[in-house]
Amino acid sequence: MYKPLEVFIGLRYLRAKRRNHFISFISLISILGIALGMTTLITVISVMNGFEKELRARILGAIAHATIRPMDGALMDWRSVIKEVEKHSEVNGAAPFIEEGVWLQGKESSGALIRGVDPTFEARVSEVSDKMLSGTLNDLQPGEYNIILGLGLASRLRVGPGDKVTVIAPRLKATPVGARPLMRRFTVVGVFEFGEFENDSTLAMINIEDAARLLRMPQGSTGGVRLHLQDMDRAWQVAREISENLPGYYIVRDWTQERGNLFRAVKTEKTVMWVILSLIIAVAAFNIISMLVMVVTDKQADIAILKTMGARPGMILRIFVIQGSLIGVIGTGLGVLGGIGLAQNIGLVVPFLEQFFSFSLFPADIYYITELPSELRSSDIISFATMTLVMSFLSTLYPSWRASKTHPAEALSYE
Repeated sequence: MYKPLEVFIGLRYLRAKRRNHFISFISLISILGIALGMTTLITVISVMNGFEKELRARILGAIAHATIRPMDGALMDWRSVIKEVEKHSEVNGAAPFIEEGVWLQGKESSGALIRGVDPTFEARVSEVSDKMLSGTLNDLQPGEYNIILGLGLASRLRVGPGDKVTVIAPRLKATPVGARPLMRRFTVVGVFEFGEFENDSTLAMINIEDAARLLRMPQGSTGGVRLHLQDMDRAWQVAREISENLPGYYIVRDWTQERGNLFRAVKTEKTVMWVILSLIIAVAAFNIISMLVMVVTDKQADIAILKTMGARPGMILRIFVIQGSLIGVIGTGLGVLGGIGLAQNIGLVVPFLEQFFSFSLFPADIYYITELPSELRSSDIISFATMTLVMSFLSTLYPSWRASKTHPAEALSYE
């Protein structure tokens, strides 16, 4: 005799016979539905993971993981602070900075965020050197009053390398004719592009000493220290630990306070997509219920004979649980393989579809990201597969319970 008997009978019931092709067709539809749902879910979430990773890289390439600012004004001895900060095991680098909202006047005018940086230290905390379209960060030499603009900001001001830009700070100075805002003429020496709207359209960089002179800050002082950390998700905790070990009082901010809303929106969108696409799998699981109900009805005589031969209700229940669960296992396996294959090759599939249908999904003149990024995470695959298998298993319980409650006499009275 085949052992275990429940597995043998469950596998046999999956095979089609002449009189129950329709049931086998529903079984096939259930398998394909689960496989399609899994493939879609893995692919979509992988693409959203890729977008999130790309977004992080572009945004955090310009902003710091965390900043430490003194509460009582300018930070004077910033070099010793940086030496102390970089002793922390989780800090990759630190750099001084001064930031101020200003008004820029070129051929056109626009508001901007001006950042005073030290070219020697800036490469430790940002990727601006790798994003330069023209010029270099080393062109920001003290006393020369040079400025580097984001591509969007330069386009808005209608200026380029060699042009003059007037920086107007929202601070007043006393003159014989009354109070006037602080202003200075700067020469554009470079343009950068991070591929992210806010950084490219609002950020401008000057030398930190020029920024201190412009804002009438004590020479050699800075507005704070920017940090680049090994684990960006621990930015707040690490920055707090560092600030508590420094003399004086400091204001700590991390990247989630500057751009956290954007990433929370992406996370919420991923959750919503997960719920919506899971409904596809739920529909396929309901197909398992309807299929098993029909199988139980069709196999009433077989169930009755098994019971008269000594089969217990638990054995009958396991037969149909195994049959339904096998549909879930096969569909999940096919879906995982399809999802992994599609997610890893989405960069080849999209160009093929664009060429075949003669359209562009992400036109380069509209979007910064012109291709679908994808990041496949094993944790996602495991959680999706587990969810699908659980749903498939739960779908088998009611029809299997009904089968186990079959009365042999009633079932065989109609034969």
